[in-house]
Amino acid sequence: MTRMSRARVARRIAAGAAYGGGGIGLAGAAAVGLLLAEVQMAKRQVGNGTSGRVPVADGRYGTAYTVPDEPPLRLTMLGDSTAAGQGVHRAGQTPGALLASGLAAVAERQVTLHNVALPGATSDDLDRQVALVLADPTRVPDVCVIMIGANDVTHHLPATRSVRHLSAAVRRLRTAGAEVVVGTCPDLGTVEQVQQPLRWLARRASRQLAAAQTIGTVEQGGRTVSLGDLLGPEFEANPRELFGPDHYHPSTEGYATAAMAVLPTVCAALGLWPADEERPDVSRREGFLPVARAAAEAASEPGTEVTAAMPTGPRGPWALLKRRKRRRVHEPAPEPRSAPSARATP
Repeated sequence: MTRMSRARVARRIAAGAAYGGGGIGLAGAAAVGLLLAEVQMAKRQVGNGTSGRVPVADGRYGTAYTVPDEPPLRLTMLGDSTAAGQGVHRAGQTPGALLASGLAAVAERQVTLHNVALPGATSDDLDRQVALVLADPTRVPDVCVIMIGANDVTHHLPATRSVRHLSAAVRRLRTAGAEVVVGTCPDLGTVEQVQQPLRWLARRASRQLAAAQTIGTVEQGGRTVSLGDLLGPEFEANPRELFGPDHYHPSTEGYATAAMAVLPTVCAALGLWPADEERPDVSRREGFLPVARAAAEAASEPGTEVTAAMPTGPRGPWALLKRRKRRRVHEPAPEPRSAPSARATP
């Protein structure tokens, strides 16, 4: 599928989400039904994780930084097993811990991490998760990171419904005063147990949803980062290194790759990234595009950020597409202070 075709499909899905439609499929009902069966078989073959426990990384990071009269920044993770960190054994190896440590280092300020992500969740669980996050109006997060979408594809959740729930979650969090960064649907076409032609269909469905998620998020004032490389080209080239022991969830290095793709956008949302990095860099093919076209571009290029730019333009709303420079993390984040070691997977 060309990027222009993907942009058209993403616009249709986002419009259906906004106006209550629900009949637009991702890659055709029969094809997605076959994809669902094969991915579920793959998950049964690998056990969907080497254990049913997910490390709990909640706690305070960057405790070496002391800023008088400034409370710690609040970072909250929402979403599915990717956001929770299923597949690793230590709290410091989860994406939340890596993001909290990276944010603390950039801000030179302590960061408190709270994770409400649920392994196995689809986007319709975001309503519940947001309610948990906003239960105490005196403790609204400074920034929320949402990673969601893979289970929507494998559970055949209609794309319009998926985007509707995500858009509502972003809107509620932004209205409460939190910045929001969404890691869009990863590329399921590289799960080893999924064979052709379903691998191609998985990739197509994943990218269609990622593009539609981008439109819905940007329209509500959030930013997105393409997580195609979470299960994408880097994983396809190095599956033994970047997939975990279950060959389905990312490994420690895989989560670090994803976290470091998201970190610059989290910092930029909080005004912590260098000012010269905020200007489009033509040499990196950055610039202003109609939001649907930017969404399609991002879905095809892992690590690409999309944020709102202009509410109206010649072809509707416009967005800024950026390919931020990333740094690699080779050491796991330090363990949070006074955090439990693991929680049971529901």
